Amino acid sequence: MIDHLGIDVADFDASKAFYDKAMAPLGGSLLYMVPLEYTGGAKVGGYGRDRPVFWLQEGKGGQKAHQHVAFTARSRAEVDAFHAAALAAGGKDNGAPGLRPHYHPNYYGAFVFDPDGNNVEAVCHDAE
Repeated sequence: MIDHLGIDVADFDASKAFYDKAMAPLGGSLLYMVPLEYTGGAKVGGYGRDRPVFWLQEGKGGQKAHQHVAFTARSRAEVDAFHAAALAAGGKDNGAPGLRPHYHPNYYGAFVFDPDGNNVEAVCHDAE
């Protein structure tokens, strides 16, 4: 059910150097860097074997670190329903359901902040 997760890191370059070496024996490597225009200028990179599943995000200097977790949805309708239910439960919108083609052409996700400020996502990777 977990599709991918991300952690904040204080020094992206130092963490990247660590995970580049630590992931290699597992067959994992840095597969994708999110373009800076989508991250507010923070470095964000994803590790995996076939697709990014473990993400590093450059920390936000002194603010409380919030984590990211994405749950796999079986359809785009489930993504839409997740977003609506999360908002109804008191979550705050962090990205309405929709395509995110900067990840890949069929990436359909929705994002909410939970009560503690964690970024929670539902994502479907299938074509409509």
